[in-house]
Amino acid sequence: MNDLKGKNIIVTGASGGIGNSIVEFLYKSGANILASGTKIEKLEELKSKFENIKILRFDISHNDKVEEFIDNCFKELGGRLDCLVNNAGMTQDNLAIRMSLDEWKKVIDINLTSTFLLSKFSLKKMLKNKSGKIINITSVVGHTGNLGQSNYTASKAGIVAMSKSLAIEYAKKNININCISPGFIKTAMTEKIDEKFKETIISKIPSARLGEPKDIANAVLFLASNQSDYINGETLHINGGMYMA
Repeated sequence: MNDLKGKNIIVTGASGGIGNSIVEFLYKSGANILASGTKIEKLEELKSKFENIKILRFDISHNDKVEEFIDNCFKELGGRLDCLVNNAGMTQDNLAIRMSLDEWKKVIDINLTSTFLLSKFSLKKMLKNKSGKIINITSVVGHTGNLGQSNYTASKAGIVAMSKSLAIEYAKKNININCISPGFIKTAMTEKIDEKFKETIISKIPSARLGEPKDIANAVLFLASNQSDYINGETLHINGGMYMA
């Protein structure tokens, strides 16, 4: 998978655990990275570890600024975009009868609408190259459902369906759009989970453990490489066997 040398890649949500790992693996494979997130201090920490990467703070909830953001990324990367990794997202959990319309809209807007817009404006750049890859990070609960997460699960399931449609639209243009659906991965978020609940989760995973951020990063490497050129509109499930499509 050394064909990423010189490839220009945008990674959103780069300041989190999975995002950090994605940046690290792509960087070590020779790619030129533009890492984006909302926490500038976390982005600066990334840059201190991987000094040649570019960083750009951006809040993906600002839908009216997405086109400008992609334009700025394009310029920072020297006028070429080879791959977009849509990793940013958020949760705001509540039971359906207690969930406000604002809670519903916020999660759908940030997770689904922003992914559409980031993909839309990146596609315009990739069409000029006559090639490109878009990798959308979804979630196992977008396939299984989850208590108190009707907004989040809908947003992640929506990304899968949207990615299939985009793949159909742009496959002939040599552009691949695929998803990665992580199960429960060891991050700062899962470290906060009650131990008994964590044991319950692990009991439902045939591999009997939580995944590592590197498991997701390795899948991103594959889908960003030319080894995945004949894969389009698919979802890689990385969950230790918790869900089998």
